[in-house]
Amino acid sequence: MARYIGPKTKIARKFGEAIYGDDKAFEKRNYPPGQHGNARRRGKKSEYATQLMEKQKAKYTYGILERQFRGLFKKATAADGITGDVLLQLCESRLDNVVFRMGIAPSRSAARQLVSHRHILVNGEKVNIPSYHVKPGDVVAVREKSKSLDAITSSLSNASHPYEWINWNNDKMEGTFVSTPERIQIPENINTQFIVELYSK
Repeated sequence: MARYIGPKTKIARKFGEAIYGDDKAFEKRNYPPGQHGNARRRGKKSEYATQLMEKQKAKYTYGILERQFRGLFKKATAADGITGDVLLQLCESRLDNVVFRMGIAPSRSAARQLVSHRHILVNGEKVNIPSYHVKPGDVVAVREKSKSLDAITSSLSNASHPYEWINWNNDKMEGTFVSTPERIQIPENINTQFIVELYSK
């Protein structure tokens, strides 16, 4: 399956929450998609269905395909710490996610595009791999030639930079990934225990 590029509101409605950020269309119709919408009777979900839904939510939120996600889970299993928490930390350490968190792009998909098109530097070097693992102390910056791009300046003008694990310098258009965030600092509403249980079967 290729990366999902369809209507984001439809996916948000599927999970019952705005996983892609503020969404006026979702607020108007925050019930599951489909011909019968809210009227359709839905039985109690099985344990497997609940676990699968949580995994799908995490994959859609971070824009990661199954093979990559499974690879991250294997890394998380081998690392020290709680597997579910480490899994989310690995997702947060991806370059496309860090670019999004710094406010350089308004969404993770936009951040992925900026990285792929070589607009982003890591420690002064061009990196065009969205899944690149950013380490504490790494400096992520907008390439000099790209600083005047409307997409970037517009996104930064609306950014609030609320994340404690990132230091942002607006004048230089660069930020430091100070530390890997703790689970409590990550705002995504994902129950990683369900994902761990699913992959452990």
